Amino acid sequence: MHLPGKAQAELSSSSPLTFTFFSNSHHSSNLNPNPSHVLLSLPIRASPFYSLSLHHRDFLRRRRSLRPILTERRRFPAVSTSSTFVEQLESEVSPSEGEVGDFGGFPESEPFDSEKCFASSDLKHLAAPKLEVKELEELPEQWRRSRLAWLCKELPAHKPGTMVRILNAQRKWLTQEDVTYLAVHCMRIRENEAGFRVYKWMVQRPWYRFDFALATKLADYMGKERKFSKCREIFDDIINQGRVPSESTFHILVVAHLSAPVQGCLEEACSIYNQMIQLGGYQPRLSLHNSLFRSIVSKSGSFSKHFLKQAEFIFHNLVTTGLDIHKEIYAGLIWLHSYQDTIDKKRICEIRKEMQQAGIEEGREVLVSILRACSKEGDVEEAKKAWYKLLRLDCGLPSQAFVYRMEVYGKVGDPRKSLEIFREMKAHLGSTNVVAYHKVIEILCKAQEIELAESLMAEFISSGLKPVMPAYIDMINMYFNLSFHDKVELAFSRCLEICQPSRTVYSIYLDSLVQVGNLEKAEELFGQMHNNGAIGISARSCNTILSGYISSGDYVKAEKIYYLICQKKYDVESSLTEKIDFVLSLTKKKVKRCVSLTLSKEQREILVGLLLGGLQIELDENTRNHIIRFEFSEKSGTHSSLRRHIHDLYHEWLHPSCKANDGSEDIPRRLFTVPHPYFGFYADQFWPKGRSAIPKLIHRWLSPCVLAYWCMYGGHRTSSGDIFLKLRGSQEGVEKVVKSLKARSLDCRVKRKGRVYWIGFLGSNSTCFWKLVEPFVLDDLRDSLRPGVETCGDRKSETQGISFESGSDTDEKASDRSDDENS
Repeated sequence: MHLPGKAQAELSSSSPLTFTFFSNSHHSSNLNPNPSHVLLSLPIRASPFYSLSLHHRDFLRRRRSLRPILTERRRFPAVSTSSTFVEQLESEVSPSEGEVGDFGGFPESEPFDSEKCFASSDLKHLAAPKLEVKELEELPEQWRRSRLAWLCKELPAHKPGTMVRILNAQRKWLTQEDVTYLAVHCMRIRENEAGFRVYKWMVQRPWYRFDFALATKLADYMGKERKFSKCREIFDDIINQGRVPSESTFHILVVAHLSAPVQGCLEEACSIYNQMIQLGGYQPRLSLHNSLFRSIVSKSGSFSKHFLKQAEFIFHNLVTTGLDIHKEIYAGLIWLHSYQDTIDKKRICEIRKEMQQAGIEEGREVLVSILRACSKEGDVEEAKKAWYKLLRLDCGLPSQAFVYRMEVYGKVGDPRKSLEIFREMKAHLGSTNVVAYHKVIEILCKAQEIELAESLMAEFISSGLKPVMPAYIDMINMYFNLSFHDKVELAFSRCLEICQPSRTVYSIYLDSLVQVGNLEKAEELFGQMHNNGAIGISARSCNTILSGYISSGDYVKAEKIYYLICQKKYDVESSLTEKIDFVLSLTKKKVKRCVSLTLSKEQREILVGLLLGGLQIELDENTRNHIIRFEFSEKSGTHSSLRRHIHDLYHEWLHPSCKANDGSEDIPRRLFTVPHPYFGFYADQFWPKGRSAIPKLIHRWLSPCVLAYWCMYGGHRTSSGDIFLKLRGSQEGVEKVVKSLKARSLDCRVKRKGRVYWIGFLGSNSTCFWKLVEPFVLDDLRDSLRPGVETCGDRKSETQGISFESGSDTDEKASDRSDDENS
């Protein structure tokens, strides 16, 4: 294979050492016979590598024999929700159907295992370019040989910052050939992280010429060690040089992203897989197709449904390349189609027909997916056929099947049949679950079967199953639609007794109060919503109270609400536009429409607190403006409450894809704003060069509001009542924060765990801190964050092992921040 670059041309003139990625083996029978896409593996030739002492060579050999080639195994996290296709298979496939190998070598009873994909024999067939380096003894200068030998010994033992300083001290005599030798040496002794640092130092030199073979080898090693961001960085370097990465790099990078439990990695894996086919012209191995497909269907249905086109693309590639298509691929594709908002019945029929032609019998998982699709379409006849097939299988009836049958009859307006199926489910399975109660109550409420719905609701509450909030919302909605306002108020009161506050419930009750003309109570309720950040106001609630004031002739309060709507940048309903124009004309005020986006003082302070707690800022390559990314932990109760508040507070800044429908309780876990130059200032202060940092003027910005949101987003309250605040940055920046806190009479201790600093307020100091920030903490979070109350922390695993008994760690030197990419 041709090796570009000046350095490679120079090296080829001397006796080389050939170094390849994988050993020779026979090609898979699934390979495309087209020779243009066949890359031959190259043999590995061993030769002496070190011109050091015999003792040193023996030491390195022993070190290599003890060091594992790959890092510790990581498994793709299993999804806990029952709506994942993989869990549906695990709970529904009989032992005889769940044999290993049914899904391209990945047993369905196990989560995705990237180690198996890296160890697959398929990788042995992926060719890689030669990497040629001279031996030390071939160098003419004795001093150069000695210095390179010394660098080979010293560099791997030092931290990144020290490595850079050592290399900078030698930059006057180092050439690309010398540094390539150092990088290869680090990779041979399995110090791949050091090899990456050497490579990054080399590419910044003015004499550097791109080395495709070195970049490919290093990218593959970083990918095998799950350092997907470093692998992607080299991958992008290859692309930017106008070269096409090797097939092995594509393969390993996809698997590295699939093995990482980081949000957004699945999207990246899909993008790289598509580039592998469309840009590289490669034909991925069967294991890679199956791994990517299984990762898609291992997510919850509400998440996976957005990957339908990608799944269809994988299926198309399997068909066009003549690879084996296992039954789980067909079943997974039908499962994805069944979760779409609009069901493509024709496509589902095509897939079922292909399954039949392939001699694959429809299992329970397929029939359940068919029932789910029928429930959205109200297709009673097809649902009956699927149900009878399930009965004939004699493998146990899943609870989902009963729920989908109930929904089918609810769609066609037969709620009593749905209730009959609910009772049948209870008799057949011996019990019912929360989902079944929610569905049957929803159906009865939509049909306005008041007595049946009330009896089911009482039965549901007495069963002790949780949550009951969705059922209460259906009940209150039914009462409101029937104008039973007394029952709306009664149901609202009972709901608050056993459930957490819900904006949807408050909004319906507010509509009811305005409709009956009880504006005094409506105003009080609106104030509660506005003051409680966990509930918050919305465009719907603002327009509701505005219509009430206008209808009652209270134009002063109507004008105030209108300006609140303008401040929140909500839209006034079209039915109220002419009326509010009339109200403003009475005071000779013109209607002002807010067009430009600006951050309010409150939004700026909260943004600083969130940035200290770990909020990220990214640069949008298209507009060259910055984007704020809000990420909330699913396991954190604090984040669950904070998520709704942040969504409402920055709703006008959010990208349209992140905005929840008005009244919806489902707020995405990841939110991001539109690109805007306003965020450039915060990027320069907190994320210079794409890395988190602490601003020099941070002492001016640590207001009580900033500290409160820092605590809610990146803080933790221990069971003993102490408060920890998480902080990333340099040692100098942490010291500035500590000095500023002490200047406000907030005594604290600092500990470092890995690359993260924890600022601790212990004992009475936590009480002082709490008194300062309590007014700005959300109402429903005060009990969980207040010192002295026994609760289970949301971030116990993060703070485990942190002890402040040994004193402060602020005198420790901070490590290189760029080393934190994949931690």
